[in-house]
Amino acid sequence: MLILLLLLSDFMVVVPEMNLDSIFISAKNMDTIFIENGIYKAQAEPYIEKICGNCIEPLTEVKTTVGFHIKNKTLVIIGENRDSTILITNAGYGVLFENCKTVYLSNLTITGGKRSPDGNATDAGIVVKMSKVIIHNVAVVNNTHRIDTVVVGIGGIFGREGAEIYIKDCYIYNNTWDGVALYRGASAVIEDNIIKKGRGAGIGITWDANALVFRNSISEYWKGIGCFGNSSAVVKNNAVFDNLGWGIIATGSSYMKVINNVIYHNGNCGFAVWDSNATGIFKNNIVAKNGWKEEWVCPCVGVWMNGILKNFPVQFNNFWDNKAGNYQGMEDQTGINGNISLDPLFDKENFVLKKDSPCINAGDTLIIDLDGSRSDMGIYGGPMAKKRE
Repeated sequence: MLILLLLLSDFMVVVPEMNLDSIFISAKNMDTIFIENGIYKAQAEPYIEKICGNCIEPLTEVKTTVGFHIKNKTLVIIGENRDSTILITNAGYGVLFENCKTVYLSNLTITGGKRSPDGNATDAGIVVKMSKVIIHNVAVVNNTHRIDTVVVGIGGIFGREGAEIYIKDCYIYNNTWDGVALYRGASAVIEDNIIKKGRGAGIGITWDANALVFRNSISEYWKGIGCFGNSSAVVKNNAVFDNLGWGIIATGSSYMKVINNVIYHNGNCGFAVWDSNATGIFKNNIVAKNGWKEEWVCPCVGVWMNGILKNFPVQFNNFWDNKAGNYQGMEDQTGINGNISLDPLFDKENFVLKKDSPCINAGDTLIIDLDGSRSDMGIYGGPMAKKRE
């Protein structure tokens, strides 16, 4: 898709002296916009929505601001260097894509958002509505502005109604709300990103959204990865660690397939099925040393089964050294359905299994590693495995 867009594109170069807002407005369909290194500041404009992304009543008017507004376009937007091509948005919806057929966005930093006083606004560095957007090698960082009267802050990348997003190799750091959030009707592939240091959830999949979540590193949020409402997700080969509350949860009537993850040293529970209507499977994961904080959002255990085990089977996992026990709400599964409780013997920095780890070749026999052997537990096991560092 990108090669085709480049072949068909007219090419324009933007330098810091130029007004980037006006470039986006005047750009023709199929243009390629190359943004040279420098700082580009948006002039925030009022933005009123008739549909609320995260309200019980969708037809709730929401007021916020927008920085760079890209609508009704097919574009390729490439910065010269991710760390040196900087967009300061000065707005709640920093870069808003609306009714775009296809946009490729790469190699730049998005920062400097301003929180809206309206608590219903889904403020984020990037917001996608009714658009297909590929976001590659983009840093969404330091959107730290908050208002004392509003609990929520500014997130990283948010998908709203009708969004189709591919998020790869991005750095989402030090924002004041969720790292990636998907609301009504949004779909995303979220892979190989570092999502670190924020409030809310690292990845939140809500309402009827759906996602494929592969090989991400998620840490230092209130919570790790969550499926809510009647959403669905496939969550594979992620490292979810050092978050204050839970690591991964499924609640509502959501469906969640959780395979080959490491869930390590989160403040309360490692994994939770929070509702009896939630369904899915939990397999080939390592859940270790969770529960260092006083109980807040769930018990300080490896897995909290507040659902129905037969509807969310727990198989071929290693639960080890979780503060208040490995299991709650279900009988001890050690020695049942391939579950073990042993020191995983992995490197604490990158979670690579040592040669004598009991998690090697201990996963589901029907899942194979990339070398054709029986699957390992953890992020380096299975066909979607993270590359060894």
